[in-house]
Amino acid sequence: MIYLDSAATTLQKPPAVARAAARAVTHMASPGRGGHRPAMMAARTAYACREEAAALFHVPSPEQIVLTFNATHGLNIAIHTLVKPGSRVVISGYEHNAVTRPLHGIPDVKIHTAAGELFHPEQTLAAFREILEGDGADVAVCTHVSNVFGYILPIREIAQLCREHDVPLIVDASQSAGCLDLDFQNLGAAFVAMPGHKGLYGPQGTGLLLCAASAEPLLQGGTGSQSLQQVMPEFLPDRLEAGTHNIPGAAGLLEGLRYVRRVGLGTIEAHERRLIRRLGVGLQKLPGFEVFLSPRPEYQTGVLSFRVAGRDCEELGEQLGDRGIALRAGLHCAPLAHQTAGTLDTGTVRASVSAFNTGEEILRAIAAMGAVI
Repeated sequence: MIYLDSAATTLQKPPAVARAAARAVTHMASPGRGGHRPAMMAARTAYACREEAAALFHVPSPEQIVLTFNATHGLNIAIHTLVKPGSRVVISGYEHNAVTRPLHGIPDVKIHTAAGELFHPEQTLAAFREILEGDGADVAVCTHVSNVFGYILPIREIAQLCREHDVPLIVDASQSAGCLDLDFQNLGAAFVAMPGHKGLYGPQGTGLLLCAASAEPLLQGGTGSQSLQQVMPEFLPDRLEAGTHNIPGAAGLLEGLRYVRRVGLGTIEAHERRLIRRLGVGLQKLPGFEVFLSPRPEYQTGVLSFRVAGRDCEELGEQLGDRGIALRAGLHCAPLAHQTAGTLDTGTVRASVSAFNTGEEILRAIAAMGAVI
């Protein structure tokens, strides 16, 4: 099988990830729930995971890094902290349902979409500026990279614009964490949410929330700290981490983070871009293919969408799966992105690569796609 669905979950991971998760199952207990060796091992592992993430993302303190179940969990914490009934919120035209559904679930929220043409970041930035300088907003939410098209949004410029207008920014880094450089301290966002199971090569059911602002917990319960009081602790990360931690997940994520830092973000980014350009150019040569490949490579990561005239995307995805090419087809939980790009009526077939894909796999995938057509 040629696995080209890493935008959903990276299947190939460093071997140390599985070993660490398995060892945690048999050797570690719950952090903060005892002074014995298994509990202390768990506490050290959780803290080491925070330290590694703090170093990778330039976060001043490991305590500002909250262990979550996934990016959606982190985004919900951030959104429910900053967005209140009646708030005005500006979002990009490429947001995932992990952003739009929580916003629609809060009563009377006024959502303004800063839409711009695909692979034209200057239009997206201009749309954010027009909204912020016009009616204004209480909160901004923006994805760093579109999960459908791999489009890199101008997140640094948007963050600067938000700072100028004193608007707190929430960043969805689901498709950029582990691939693109993300300097949390310089960005100045209130929150950045990310999964552990994609570009950070951790197990499913893991994620990180980087916090520059105080936050309101979604869950309340035991933390192993300040047990006498009946409200959640005020300090991070305990305030947002009620209940037993996913220590096997944290142990695996720690090794994934170490792998990314060891290989280097620049190396991973260049490799993924090289593969996705090869795939895009190859598919453009096939009859009937509409390939969403940026004319400016610097605005696209290792994610590529395409569709074929007269062919149903999901049926095509199944046929390619039968040939051993694992991709994703449909709307990819991001109908807003498809609406902005003009593909809502059909969806797309999406290919996404990781550090473990090879050029040979890309050539074989192109040949398989040509054979199906």
